[in-house]
Amino acid sequence: MKDVSRRVSRRRFIGGAAMAAASLSLPLRSRAAGAVGAAGSRFKIGVISDEISQDFDHACYVIRKEYGLGYVELREVWGKNLQAISDAQIAEAQKVLTKYSLEVTDISSPLYKVDWPGAPPSPYGSKADLHGAAEASFKQQDEVLLRSIALAKQFKTNKVRCFDFWRIEDVQPYRAAINDKLQQSAELAAKQNVMLVLENEFACNTATGREAAATLAGVPSRNLALNWDPGNAVMRGEFDAFPNGWDALPKDRIHHCHVKNAVKDATGKIVWSPVDVGYVDWVNQFRALEKIGYSNAVNLETHWTGGGTPEQSSKISWAGMKKDLELAGAI
Repeated sequence: MKDVSRRVSRRRFIGGAAMAAASLSLPLRSRAAGAVGAAGSRFKIGVISDEISQDFDHACYVIRKEYGLGYVELREVWGKNLQAISDAQIAEAQKVLTKYSLEVTDISSPLYKVDWPGAPPSPYGSKADLHGAAEASFKQQDEVLLRSIALAKQFKTNKVRCFDFWRIEDVQPYRAAINDKLQQSAELAAKQNVMLVLENEFACNTATGREAAATLAGVPSRNLALNWDPGNAVMRGEFDAFPNGWDALPKDRIHHCHVKNAVKDATGKIVWSPVDVGYVDWVNQFRALEKIGYSNAVNLETHWTGGGTPEQSSKISWAGMKKDLELAGAI
């Protein structure tokens, strides 16, 4: 905890031009000869492409040629969520992936980012949180699931990201029914050899490490795994997401990981930050992942916008992530 406090207090910032300029000096040593995460790490190190650019070809160029990585997570391409792209765009995206020799880690779907039926309307979540996907009702979620499974097969991955419905102030009266729905969906996906990875999302019912542990305990299907996102947990107020939130998790059910960070600004508001700046001690989180033999994706999900543009912000955040991976001995 002493190290975390030092990192936060020493580097706390709001995210303006001064911080962006300073961050540009971080070392960015691209490995053009091979993909980090393919040859240099047990992790599959990648990036959610639209955090760099909506131009899918350009985003993939940056991931492969500038970052030296071999993995990408798909959510939006050419300004459209994957739920809405055409067959022609799927074919074009496949060509781009082949062009840059990139492997898809998962389909980053909006599955279950909806209100739970019969519960009070959630004050959390918005259309912006859907990342270009059309707002859908609970009844349409089966279609979203089937579409996501089909996309996974088309992009040669076996994972689909999902959520735990928009956050309810008191979820307990609905928890058993929600767990049943997640169980059924996991079983349906299993029949198609696709795994659901539930993201702990600050605007949803499973937001923290402790809540993720409880949700997984209530859903016995091993085909419902966790997309561990300690940055999201911090955003929900779990400032000890690592190590204490992490310690609560069943390690054998962690099959995906999003990498970002958060701090408090001068007003006390929690805001996104570059990976190596904030409450999440990523050096030791990476070490902890290695210790449990984790070999799945660790994907940059920038979110921080202090670099001026999505591409520049991602470049700065990747530099910090790469540095922390090196310090952890993970690459």
